[in-house]
Parts: sequence; structure tokens; C-alpha cells
Amino acid sequence: MLLKHRVSRSERNKENIKILFFCKGCEEPYVQIITVRGGKCSQSVCSSQCVSTPEDKDTEDTLPVLTQDSHILREHHLEKIAPHLPARLQCSPWQLVYSTEIHGTSLKTLYRKTAEIQQPVLLLIQDTHNQVFGAFSSDSFRVSDCCYGTGETFLFTFSPEFKMFRWSGENSYFVRGFLDSLQLGAGGGPFGLWLDSDLLRGSTFSCNTFCNTPLSPHHDFRVQALEVWSFQ
Repeated sequence: MLLKHRVSRSERNKENIKILFFCKGCEEPYVQIITVRGGKCSQSVCSSQCVSTPEDKDTEDTLPVLTQDSHILREHHLEKIAPHLPARLQCSPWQLVYSTEIHGTSLKTLYRKTAEIQQPVLLLIQDTHNQVFGAFSSDSFRVSDCCYGTGETFLFTFSPEFKMFRWSGENSYFVRGFLDSLQLGAGGGPFGLWLDSDLLRGSTFSCNTFCNTPLSPHHDFRVQALEVWSFQ
């Protein structure tokens, strides 16, 4: 059963913009814009406080709008992952960039599709045991000679419950793309998440970059479906 995209409810949502100034923990001072929607707010990894209004139970109004159908996402996935995205992406519709159901199973095709965008991406994987997990990358995926990405990058899993693993600060091995594999997280051992050139097999282990637990109960897994989403 596919999750169908919904019509935006922005005309019914009142939005307040909070502009906060940050300098602690960042190399340079900067301004972070926080959007408060329907009594809820989100903050980036560098923010130290968040201004919110009283409680609000209507979580559906705060869910992102998907511009295409998803073979992986369900509403409970969106409810869990959306609040943890950087604040600047909170109101952005999600655009499907790559899907194994549409584009076939090829890492080269994934790179070609993500090369067309210059913004963060969300990687979603459903394995053959119906476990769902993935990563948010601050940079789109590409072949590279070295690791890339920023501390906004994180790993997450819904297996068996939602957990996310932000940057530990131990190293900066966020993402590295090879022609024969895609790697996220490393340092002194296996990768946090690894995918082969055909996007059919992968593995997940603890890594120093995110200090994560394995994202799936099965360290070595086979991919049933894989999607990459960007933000308009």
C-alpha cells in the first residue's frame, strides 16, 4: 500500500517565524530561522533553545507534503522523522529523486539523479525483512576522493522503534561515495551504513562517527526498496 501525497494545508496553518542568534558551538556566529507551525517547532543540531507555543494534538497538519508516492513511507514514519530535520527544511515539500521501483537498482543511476541537486537528501531503505532505516545527508550523494558532509548528517532506524544517531564529534567520516559502494559513518571498524553497487545488498554496524547501534537486527541485509528524497 502506497502513501499518497497530500494537498498542502498551509492555508489553514498559522506560522510564526522566530529568528534566533547563535554562536556557541559553531565556528562562526549565524542566524537560525525557526518556523513554528500549529504549536510545534523544530531546531537544528546547533540550536540551544526552541520557542514553542502551547500543546497541539493535530500532528497530521505538521506532516510534510510528498510530491510523489512512496513505496516505503507510512504516516508514522513521517511523524517520527520530520521533526528531526534541520529547521530550514521543515516547511519544504519532499521531492522523490531516486527510487529502485522506478529507476532500477544501480548506484550509478542514484549518483546521476542526485548530481542534479545541490541540497540535503534523505535516504530510505526497506530490507527484505521489512525493516525501515536510513540516513539524512547534508550533501547529495556523489563519487568522491574523500569524505564529505557536515554535522547535520545523521542515521536513523524504525527497527523495531524509532531511534536517530547524530554526529558524535569523534570524526568527520560522514559520507563517501565510490563507484562500487556508498558508505556512511566510519572510524576504526565497519561502516554505520554500507550499500553495494547494485543497491541489492548492504550492511550496518556501530561506527565512531555516529556512535550508533546497528540500524537493522540483521547486520548484513538485502534491499527490498530504496528511495532518496530531496526538499524543494
